[in-house]
Amino acid sequence: MKKMEDIIEELRAGFGESCLNYNIVHENEMRIGVNEVDVRRMAELLCRDKGMKLACMFASDETLLPSGEFAIYYVFADAERGAFIIARMAVDSEKMSYPSVSDFIHSASFYEREIHDLFGIKAEGNESLKPMVFHGNWPEGEYPLRKTYDRSRKPAFASRRQEFMKVKGEGVYEIPVGPVHAGIIEPGHFRFSVAGEPIINLEAQLYFVHKGIEKMCEGMDFKKCFYVSERISGDETFSNALAYCQAVEKIAGVQIPRRAQITRVIFAELERLTSHLGDIGGVCLDIGYGFATFQFRMMRGWTYQLVEAVCTSRFLRSVNTPGGVRKDFLEGNEKRIIEMMIKIEKELLETIDIIKAKSLYIDRVENTGTLKKKTAIDLNATGPAGRASGVHYDVRKSFPYEAYGDMEFEVSMHNNGDVNCRLNVKLEECIQSIKLIMQGINMLESGSMCSKIDFLPPYVSALGYTESPRGENIHWIMSGENNDIYRYKVRTPSFCNWPALCEAVRGNIVPDFPIINKSFNLSYAGNDL
Repeated sequence: MKKMEDIIEELRAGFGESCLNYNIVHENEMRIGVNEVDVRRMAELLCRDKGMKLACMFASDETLLPSGEFAIYYVFADAERGAFIIARMAVDSEKMSYPSVSDFIHSASFYEREIHDLFGIKAEGNESLKPMVFHGNWPEGEYPLRKTYDRSRKPAFASRRQEFMKVKGEGVYEIPVGPVHAGIIEPGHFRFSVAGEPIINLEAQLYFVHKGIEKMCEGMDFKKCFYVSERISGDETFSNALAYCQAVEKIAGVQIPRRAQITRVIFAELERLTSHLGDIGGVCLDIGYGFATFQFRMMRGWTYQLVEAVCTSRFLRSVNTPGGVRKDFLEGNEKRIIEMMIKIEKELLETIDIIKAKSLYIDRVENTGTLKKKTAIDLNATGPAGRASGVHYDVRKSFPYEAYGDMEFEVSMHNNGDVNCRLNVKLEECIQSIKLIMQGINMLESGSMCSKIDFLPPYVSALGYTESPRGENIHWIMSGENNDIYRYKVRTPSFCNWPALCEAVRGNIVPDFPIINKSFNLSYAGNDL
């Protein structure tokens, strides 16, 4: 509680008692009420003066609640003190607008555009509110996340031209790529502005696979909604399900059993290990380094086989459940897991020694696709993308969840921000994941696997958060009246890191784009929702 008291005193010093009210919930979440007049000053105080970051921002239609209003929520992360400050601002129903903070919190611009598309609430002062979610075929004046929107009705088809940034100059031309790509990947359109081969600007148009997940979950039973959370992005199944479960467990006031906490850590690290091995192998494939490609694919195959043998699902589906873990998947499998981790670690260390001595590898990844630290901070680049650029932030350390607070591991950090650094972070995290898995196996103690949850108190909200393989993952839930979901906000790390990718490619040549892109390895589905 001491850390919360410190934050309260700082807020009082900046605002006084007259313009803000607060309460502390779920141990490390502070809720603040703020008005339009003070929201910019509050954001400046927390981000500029106190060094916090805007972890998430979203709107909620609460016109069906006693307040009868729309609200904007700002989630600020205080990594030093392990606390989240969630500021709620009511929106004037006549103006349907609010003051933008994007002029000094650059990452806020993307949230403000999303809110404008889905709710029709305008951020005054943001000059870049061009459509982000919809591609010109969505009718104007239709806002799907308002409670009055009838989702059973098929919207009328509209046709408006999509505008891209025009880069002018002698010899400058555009290269449109996608949305359909070679290979089995999801759709996204990339508009390159180039002069010869160097890339001057890249604009990414996403949301071709927007599924309306947040709308779909409104009014859905919380147990059923869990299965939706698992299917947001296939290779982050466990991380998303875990963040969802955390939020539900906080709302229900349930503490999960110790054995379940450790089990969750082990599976979370298996997901990270599998993801990173695939990423590194993918970069080696784009480089044309066949030996390394097959080495990393072989090791990833081993992790898939292990996970399938232990829990029957290569994507770790139906392992989590609100309240804990569905069954004791680890019982009798401890030796199998330890042996596989020893085998992978040996193969991985030998492979690292080989590729680090290969000029074919080093020449293509060093000083390619550099994301500068200031840019990474401005865009809230998260996960390996942020840590490779010198941003010291890992949810597992700053906001320890499950059993991470009782485990020893190092956060991998690099400073150059290039493809090499992103791969080094992932290689080092593979080693740390192996150590965490073996540490978790040795920490296992007997006990139950799940605390039963049958009831959610109505209109209570909570935050779930994980460090997924791609970075910080945030799920916010407000419960409804009948054990259902009133509002479900998902912000995966890909939402933050797509803009960072567009910055990292500038000044590089077009043939290096696949390598830079794969070093981030972002999820289309995880962004598009």
